Amino acid sequence: MSSSDAITRGIRIQVKCNYVPEESTPETGHYLFTYQVTVINHSEQAVQLISRHWVITNADGKKEEIRGLGVVGQQPLIRPGESYRYSSFCPLNTPVGSMHGTYQMVLNNGEEFDAVIAPFTLAVPGILN
Repeated sequence: MSSSDAITRGIRIQVKCNYVPEESTPETGHYLFTYQVTVINHSEQAVQLISRHWVITNADGKKEEIRGLGVVGQQPLIRPGESYRYSSFCPLNTPVGSMHGTYQMVLNNGEEFDAVIAPFTLAVPGILN
């Protein structure tokens, strides 16, 4: 399992990633990874997750950027001391890759900022030393 952890302005983003062998077909270059994201609000203001920007890089260095509103169809409001968790997936055409990005957040006062999602590795178990 791969993971990452970053804090931006009191917003902590933790990611845990797993390979899903039963949904992957290596012989055709299809590797599926799931990831669980936890967003914890350690600040003193409520924040709303408005949009996402992911950068996915495969083993050949090919980058794909994903942008969109919210996460899994939601734009959660996270109050001080609360957290929000969701799961998603990422298909990859190589057995190794990485992901990182940002969530665009809005404070109660309307101020916007990007919360960093630290890089994490997508890798078939045992493929990396």
